[in-house]
Amino acid sequence: MKYTIDIEEFSRLIKALYQGILENVPWSGFLDRLQSKLEANYVTIVISPPTDDHDGLFLTTGTTGKEFVASYNSHFYAMDPFVDLPSAKVVSLDEFISSSERVDSEYCRQFLQPMDVFHVLGVDIGTDNGAKYSLRISRGHESSAFNDGDKAFVEMLVPHLQEAIELHTQLGRIETERNLYAGAVNQLAVGTIILDEEAKVLQSNQVASDLLKEKDGIELIGGSLQVGSSRDTRRLKELIRDVLAAQNDNQPSVVEALRVQRPSGKSDLGIVVRSVPPSQWSKAKHTPSVVLFVGDPEQQSQAPRDIVKTLFDLTPAEAQLAMILANGLTLDETAEELGISRNTARAHLRSIFSKTGVTRQTMLVRLILKSVATLG
Repeated sequence: MKYTIDIEEFSRLIKALYQGILENVPWSGFLDRLQSKLEANYVTIVISPPTDDHDGLFLTTGTTGKEFVASYNSHFYAMDPFVDLPSAKVVSLDEFISSSERVDSEYCRQFLQPMDVFHVLGVDIGTDNGAKYSLRISRGHESSAFNDGDKAFVEMLVPHLQEAIELHTQLGRIETERNLYAGAVNQLAVGTIILDEEAKVLQSNQVASDLLKEKDGIELIGGSLQVGSSRDTRRLKELIRDVLAAQNDNQPSVVEALRVQRPSGKSDLGIVVRSVPPSQWSKAKHTPSVVLFVGDPEQQSQAPRDIVKTLFDLTPAEAQLAMILANGLTLDETAEELGISRNTARAHLRSIFSKTGVTRQTMLVRLILKSVATLG
């Protein structure tokens, strides 16, 4: 059977499908368009089915609510006959259960009927990494059944669905890795500020954002960075221009540094400026071009005591003392903060030296700060 379709309408739907990869709630616009096109009451993508360990993850149109998801996860998924469909093949519920059987089915009577679902069209799509997504399109009792034209239309979407899902999983993996590395930089108490080719701020991590809010030696004015004195700001702009010029000339990555005094009298900020290697095939505007790493000596290490205790085989008291020393306090200041005598603190320190193999307090501080403890 031949099936005709409006090319512009199909193009808009495909555009919504690929744009949906970048939406906060993936494919919400696409699902709404598909619902309207097929005159459905619900269109749902099952990203992951429920298991004994976790609930399923659903994206759906309509107002099914939390009760629907909870009841399906806990009870009705095990009864659902419309699962594990042949990969990338569009099928209807009629091919699994006839209309007469459907009326007597407990699953249909208790779950589908209250939501006015009677006709269902579906397709399961697997990915190269083993994930499986399921698309389900439904109509109510009073609506007509899905015909061959509806089925052919969804079949035309399947290759695009496969491609969009693959892109979505790849971007999800990249985002997870980015968040992991960004979190590690935050834990190391290093501020990062990413600039575009016009030296406008694109993004900053939590440490840098906090410093910018304090406006103590570094702040954001009209999208541009201001540091220290006007002379410091001019110097920073010169360094950024030098880094960008080297990048535009395809020279090796250039790294510059700047020390900035703070009006409050706190320890000076240290700023390292370096280029961001561009993607070979990307020449778009407003892409990451320069990164600033901002070091604040006032930032304290946040390594959990239990992690330090495990890594260096210390007692809880020794681990607590070691972490306070790593944050720059003297032994006397540490003893006072912990509420112990100086002799007790010295005894803890001797034990720490013995267990870690270091012989000086400065070596201990360096050992802790260079360890993976701060990533805990």
